[in-house]
Amino acid sequence: MLKIIKKIALALIGTLVIGIISVIYISDKVQDEGKKYIASIDDLPIDSDAIIVLGAGVRNDGTPSDILQDRLDTALDVHDKNISDTFLLTGDHGNVDYNEVGVMKKYIMQYGVKEHRVFLDHAGFNTYDSMYRAKEIFKVKKAIIVTNEYHLPRALYLARNMGINAYGVISDKRNYDCMASYKIREKLAQVKAYIYAKFLKPEPKFLGDEIPVDNSDGKITDDEI
Repeated sequence: MLKIIKKIALALIGTLVIGIISVIYISDKVQDEGKKYIASIDDLPIDSDAIIVLGAGVRNDGTPSDILQDRLDTALDVHDKNISDTFLLTGDHGNVDYNEVGVMKKYIMQYGVKEHRVFLDHAGFNTYDSMYRAKEIFKVKKAIIVTNEYHLPRALYLARNMGINAYGVISDKRNYDCMASYKIREKLAQVKAYIYAKFLKPEPKFLGDEIPVDNSDGKITDDEI
């Protein structure tokens, strides 16, 4: 009986070790592939279809969290370099009481951007859905993605695997609470991204009618969901 228990224990340990090695290998692969396309604002291509800003938490008073504000400010910096005049703001608006993209639009509209060039993706519930919908709904072919350093390689990896010629800009402008836990969770998120992009390729929770950013008025997206 003791020998059987030892064999089972060794098998479990072996499985655990293989699992850990697999997670590290896949995570590093996604990280390395995505990092190739991170650039400074001065080195970005200037013919992009849209600046994609990935959503994050909003406060109860209707203002963006520090992380989200810095993403938006960085996107405005990109816009000011005349790299693109089009924004695709993608985030969670899954119920009437929580609207990331509405907060995002309200914030950037303070800075003189053209409202008809601001598109809202209300169903960007996660990075995979945001990139999928950017390609299939908003018909984005070339993009600048703005998000935090820990998150950007995965976003770029997904975008490029979906056929978007994407480059990224890091939005970190300060230190953020809970960043250590975000980075730990990101390892598993990168494994999920790899599996989704290479094998499962699921459709997002919502798709809908096409709204090409190159010839549509962004104001039609204000109340999509």
